[in-house]
Amino acid sequence: MDDSLSFESFYEGAKKAAHRAMEDHGREEYDEFALHAGVAVERLAKAVLVSKNPIYIVEIKGNVSTDMLFHMGGHRKAKKVRTIGASEAISRLRTLEVLVLDKELDTLIDVRNGVAHTGNGDDAKAFLPILAKTVESLHGDLEGPLNAFWGRWTTAARMAVDNKRSKIYRDVQVRIRQAKHRYDDRFSDLPEHLRERLAVEQGALGGFGVRFAENGIEIEIREMCPACRSAAHVLSVNQGTEETPHFTAIALRCTMCYLKLATRDELEAAGVDVKHVDDLAAFQVSTFFDGEAPSERIFHMKVKQFLDTETDDLD
Repeated sequence: MDDSLSFESFYEGAKKAAHRAMEDHGREEYDEFALHAGVAVERLAKAVLVSKNPIYIVEIKGNVSTDMLFHMGGHRKAKKVRTIGASEAISRLRTLEVLVLDKELDTLIDVRNGVAHTGNGDDAKAFLPILAKTVESLHGDLEGPLNAFWGRWTTAARMAVDNKRSKIYRDVQVRIRQAKHRYDDRFSDLPEHLRERLAVEQGALGGFGVRFAENGIEIEIREMCPACRSAAHVLSVNQGTEETPHFTAIALRCTMCYLKLATRDELEAAGVDVKHVDDLAAFQVSTFFDGEAPSERIFHMKVKQFLDTETDDLD
């Protein structure tokens, strides 16, 4: 039989496409993610069919099926190698009770084939649990270790289908693992001593910045990134009043692994100690404003005081 139609070929192709899909998802390239996720499902589905009987991937259509039948049996070479598509592979696996009916999986395949379209790229983001669930189901039939397929993406794939956790927790934990791998890939070529130096320099915590934005005062504090352990920037805003400010952490961004968390709920799901950040922001603001409430008037006075400070002429 043609080696390109072997179980090993389909399985390795599925693994490669699935890893590409996870990388696309982590980079927020969701259209590319849907494409590679669909390819991964198709190839893994064919691998399962071939593991049962190579004939199961033959397309039944006129003389083509006869040529392919003998081709798969190793008795003659088909003029044109042609196998079933993803939808038919999934349909046959449902007939064999390897997969169950899943409209979301069908939608993923339709998007991959260009039959259906998502409203925007972000809509395809939701296909990650479908990919992970399908891969897990197919491995249940293969009786092979899931981590052999996913490799470094095993934890992220398992988290995507962990229904014991909330949706926001699953989503954040997957993004943390994606960011960690992104950091490792970004700096993997650096010599070890430079990586150690980078870790020390990027691990300096506690610095902060104060600025007056359109909606009031904002504080940025350097806190440890949940993904790469570098110093990430955590944004805190005043959710109290001007007279009685109460600074609350609401977002995080890391310039090293590019992790982004957009809400307080996401910060908590990532394991950020938001109470500590809130207390630190309150302390830093109090110190910066000499213990006075950071009203707009005091803020501008502080800036004016800084700009009006006389300095020695270095010339």
